[in-house]
Amino acid sequence: MMTVFVVALLSVFTASVVSGFKPFDCSEIYKSGQTVSGIYSIYPAGNIPASVYCQMISDGKDEENGGWTVFQRRMDGSVSFYRLWEEYKRGFGNVEGEYWLGLENLYQLTQHKKFMLRVDLEDFTGRRGFAQYSSFSVGSEAEGYKLQVSGFTDGGAGDSLFFHNGMKFTTYDKDQDNTEKNCARMYLGGFWYNACHYANPNGVYLGGEDKTVFAIGNVWYTWKNNLDIGMKFITMKIKPVS
Repeated sequence: MMTVFVVALLSVFTASVVSGFKPFDCSEIYKSGQTVSGIYSIYPAGNIPASVYCQMISDGKDEENGGWTVFQRRMDGSVSFYRLWEEYKRGFGNVEGEYWLGLENLYQLTQHKKFMLRVDLEDFTGRRGFAQYSSFSVGSEAEGYKLQVSGFTDGGAGDSLFFHNGMKFTTYDKDQDNTEKNCARMYLGGFWYNACHYANPNGVYLGGEDKTVFAIGNVWYTWKNNLDIGMKFITMKIKPVS
């Protein structure tokens, strides 16, 4: 059953409702003067609110990097990401910790604005890196929530999404990948699998390197050209292209 999202910044949410301000994404909240990272409500689908973590500052900067909408976060393994299609569609988890914003929300966001994507990674040795893409969008449910991503910039993580560009989303109960088998069932996650993956951020939270299993973890292959190293921290976030 989907964990109910908790809105921690109640005063911010209340002020937004009272003023009639219904921000489309975190960048609009940032521009309104709310520059503290935390949990807010956004309205990508009109009057229906979605709770989300807004990262207002990135890399110790503010103006240039503010207003990121975080749609995926792994940090401690407290939430299972081996989920049904409907859960990936709606969103699940705890916005205060690990969560997935929802494919429908991603579609609603990216059909109205042009977005960039940033993936931040940290392993259990303390090494950090990122991958950034100048263009990111997700198609409608009728299109299988197809991923379109391009314009890679390397921040030390490498480009593990090139293999997934143009792919529909697959879960263990809805197979849309390029194999006869179901990649989500094989690698215990839900993602834009191809045949099968170079990136599996929604896989099992391994807690580091584990050579006794193959590719089932929350891995990013181009990190060390290895599918056995689970990340300590992964976050995927978007903001409109300037």
